[in-house]
Amino acid sequence: MAKTKVAYFCQNCGAQYPKWVGQCSSCKQWNTVVEEVVQKQPKNTWKTSTNGSSRTAKPLPVHQITNESEIRITMLDQEFNRVLGGGLVPGSLTLLGGEPGIGKSTLLLQIALKLPVKTLYVSGEESQKQIKMRADRILPNSQNCFVLTETKTQNIFQQIVATEPDLIIIDSIQTLHTDYIESAAGSISQIRECTAELIKFAKESNTPVILVGHITKDGTIAGPKILEHMVDTVLQFEGDRNYVYRILRSLKNRFGSTAELGIYEMQGNGLREVVNPSEVLISNSEGELSGTAIAATVEGIRPLMIEVQALVSTAVYGTPQRSATGFNAKRLNMLLAVLEKRAGFKLAAKDVFLNITGGISVDDPAIDLAVMVAILSSNADIPIEKGICFAAEIGLAGEIRPVQRVDQRILEAEKLGFSTIFISKSNKIGIKKPKVEVRLVSKVEDVVTYLFG
Repeated sequence: MAKTKVAYFCQNCGAQYPKWVGQCSSCKQWNTVVEEVVQKQPKNTWKTSTNGSSRTAKPLPVHQITNESEIRITMLDQEFNRVLGGGLVPGSLTLLGGEPGIGKSTLLLQIALKLPVKTLYVSGEESQKQIKMRADRILPNSQNCFVLTETKTQNIFQQIVATEPDLIIIDSIQTLHTDYIESAAGSISQIRECTAELIKFAKESNTPVILVGHITKDGTIAGPKILEHMVDTVLQFEGDRNYVYRILRSLKNRFGSTAELGIYEMQGNGLREVVNPSEVLISNSEGELSGTAIAATVEGIRPLMIEVQALVSTAVYGTPQRSATGFNAKRLNMLLAVLEKRAGFKLAAKDVFLNITGGISVDDPAIDLAVMVAILSSNADIPIEKGICFAAEIGLAGEIRPVQRVDQRILEAEKLGFSTIFISKSNKIGIKKPKVEVRLVSKVEDVVTYLFG
């Protein structure tokens, strides 16, 4: 009987050690190194059950390498295509992460049911009957989606050879295990080895693979950090389960931009694509309310109009509270300091609460002016006139700084019927005679004087 091979791995970064250590020298974390059985038998490729021939790569001069664009598989989902950069690239490996119950499995099953190509949906968490119940709510008569409930990679590859699918979905990577590693499913060595086998299969067969990944309590994808480096694309599916809207973001994409964003609405029959998210993110209240302002932001290539809400009240207790939902709390403190120093507003003894409606998070500095106006509107209890929006960054000296792609923001404001947009005087406008009134401002005092007198 062969001697069992044991190694020690860091659960945080995946670094390997010959013996146990208290602190990982790679990520500097304490008590993350655990013992695992790493080798059970000689390792083979995914082609163990087939007789495929191996290929040998040859170096080529740069000028002889063709740079033709990749042929992509259209996903019949406008939001998913946008985040991927135009579709799914053959031979690519995509990792989709998100909180439990957020809708990862529903999204991928919905895509698999709608695609006209043959798709193999491999589930290690649900039975075929459970998946069938969800499929009946989404699209009951799909002919191209095959469902397999299996967790052993060797058995999965046998079914892949027999089925010959054009797309493979694995739900989830943490449930898979291979015979070549003896540790439990979900361990670092199992996740790394199973992912390596799937990458080798995807690249050699030119078949795209989509993986579902669990996340930890910190919001990061469970398993070694090397998992995110191994795959071609990392997508994050996020949103509050108390809201109906879900956001799909690209954290890494070797075939497109990482600034794209897709928005879905959770319904009983699946996820609905939100084609015009600006109308969703802006409330349609009849009366004018103080403490609200509309910001023109850009996510990737998509302009969005979002509503910023602020509440300023006298601090009941000694220390005033500062709370922000969907916005950087440190940046909120900076903007309050600018208002205190440059505009003369006494907000140090008041509670300030800020909320970006719709349950989304925004890091575009162009919403600074809208945040400031919403705070001042709530402080003075004076509502902002309907039809006014803002797109500018605020500096520490109280100056209104320019933002990128201001033309797209102006066009989005025109499309949604806004009458006035405030931007920096330093911005260069490429649109001739825009339908919306463009107000150029240079200082915070100019905005305060115009809106509040």
